[in-house]
Amino acid sequence: MADVDAVIVGAGAVGLAVARCLAVRGLSVIVLEKHAGFGEETSSRNSEVVHAGMYYPTGTLKARLCVAGAHAIYQYCGARGIEARAIGKLIVAPDAEDVGSLEELLARGQANGVDGMAMLDGPAIKRLEPDIVAEAAIHSPVSGIFDSHSYMLALLGEIEDNGGALARRTPFEGAAMVDGDWHVRTGGDSPTTISASHLILSAGLWSTQAGHLVDGLPPEHVPQTFYARGNYFRYGGKAPFRHLIYPMPGATGLGIHVTPDLSGHARFGPDVQFIERLDYQVDEGRKTAFIDSIRAYWPALDPDLLAPDYCGIRPKIGNGVKGFEDFRIIGQDVHGTERLVCLFGIDSPGLTSSFAIGQHVTEMVVPQ
Repeated sequence: MADVDAVIVGAGAVGLAVARCLAVRGLSVIVLEKHAGFGEETSSRNSEVVHAGMYYPTGTLKARLCVAGAHAIYQYCGARGIEARAIGKLIVAPDAEDVGSLEELLARGQANGVDGMAMLDGPAIKRLEPDIVAEAAIHSPVSGIFDSHSYMLALLGEIEDNGGALARRTPFEGAAMVDGDWHVRTGGDSPTTISASHLILSAGLWSTQAGHLVDGLPPEHVPQTFYARGNYFRYGGKAPFRHLIYPMPGATGLGIHVTPDLSGHARFGPDVQFIERLDYQVDEGRKTAFIDSIRAYWPALDPDLLAPDYCGIRPKIGNGVKGFEDFRIIGQDVHGTERLVCLFGIDSPGLTSSFAIGQHVTEMVVPQ
């Protein structure tokens, strides 16, 4: 008999959400995390935005899980006193030639089931945000911000309340199927082997490495992971806007946007900068590009108040290096390996989608 029903590799927001959903369904779970705490990489270095789901092609996992995940985040956080505010978002088209693309984005969001979206003209934009200069904008009232650390802490609390555990400083060293169960090898100060009925890889930036450590997982189903660093710059003083302000999205990202944070300040970013190795140092040389991008919709920007803040790194796979790539959440029907679920390329909107991803993976493991 296996030691546990499921081992989850990775204690980011997605791994914790998967473990929480399995645990409340009555499965025994252990989450392996190589760091001293949970959510120390991609999950803790982002905008803490609740995305509404208008950016992604209709019918894709990103579209479906983002829309469902946003609803779930507000409901989950609201029930637990965790800050989650639907402050609204403006996606702005500074020039007339951008309005057609904005209308396409509006239609896609409506097709995806995003609530309350509306097109605004210049005067309507000014009524909401007087300092924004734009021909038109989409107003998304359900977009917002939330306290992602408290959210992850609540997920962990539910895991533990239901008998699960987080194994900190316990790196995943490999797994093989032995006598019908996964034998999962761990490192750290007390290396051991844990037997589990199910194995779930949610290793984020390390998904490729984790995939190659699983005996029996065909290598053609393990995509290469590329690192996309996103730099953030903080704006001095009070937040200049009440809403999230986004430019038109680019091929590999949503553009340099402004996020009023829960403390009343604001940060700009992220940009997209592909790097060869993990490096969390803000590239101050990107400031000029930030200024040019921001001034397209906010000419009154004072560049002297823009200072380096922090950066995050997102895992990109496949077409995601140059354009859209969907989440890859694959099970036996795709890779042929029994009782194994692999999550690859969980970049934005991974945080917003995390609760819904947890439910999706649980249905793969324990079908209704």
